[in-house]
Amino acid sequence: MSQFFPGSVSSASDWQSVAQGLMMVTIAGSLLLRLRMQPHEALRNVLAWAVIAGVLALGYTFRGDLSSVFGRVRAEFAPGYPVQLSQHEMVVTQNDNGGFYVMGQVNGETVRFLADTGSSDIVLSPADAERLGVDTHALKFTDLAETANGVSFKASSLSVGPVRFDDVPMQINQAPMSTSLLGMAFFRRLDSFQVKDGKLYMRWSG
Repeated sequence: MSQFFPGSVSSASDWQSVAQGLMMVTIAGSLLLRLRMQPHEALRNVLAWAVIAGVLALGYTFRGDLSSVFGRVRAEFAPGYPVQLSQHEMVVTQNDNGGFYVMGQVNGETVRFLADTGSSDIVLSPADAERLGVDTHALKFTDLAETANGVSFKASSLSVGPVRFDDVPMQINQAPMSTSLLGMAFFRRLDSFQVKDGKLYMRWSG
């Protein structure tokens, strides 16, 4: 095809479009053959395929909006997942107990944090640290964390929603914790944050 239409098919997505077009032609051809034998049934099938194709086309066209809607719905049932409101703003919904739990990723592993602006550090629970591959039994807890002994730990990456920071210093707590803490060491890296009407808004620059 590239010999007859130079430059028209030059990427994997172009070939995918060609394959989809050939598939639709094949389906249409088979339906037309059936139309000669069973007109009413074939017409019903043609209409059904037209509806399916229309739904798929709409879903693909508005995939960004649908993703946003899904994120908002998920945030109501699972408040810890951040929802991106604009290019540089996201929001987390308050849970039933009045706290803000934030789902993030440390070195690619999912970690559930409690947003705690009263804590100066990002503090990992021993359980979360072990999931990250840290041998907590070999650690020497000499540094003081917020309320218990902790040890310094530098994460190669910390992601919350679309925001990612590299080389992020944290503390690993010695005592068991119900959840890790997302302290001011994270929020100071943002441009601003605000709590309003049961939602935590976070904004950052490009």
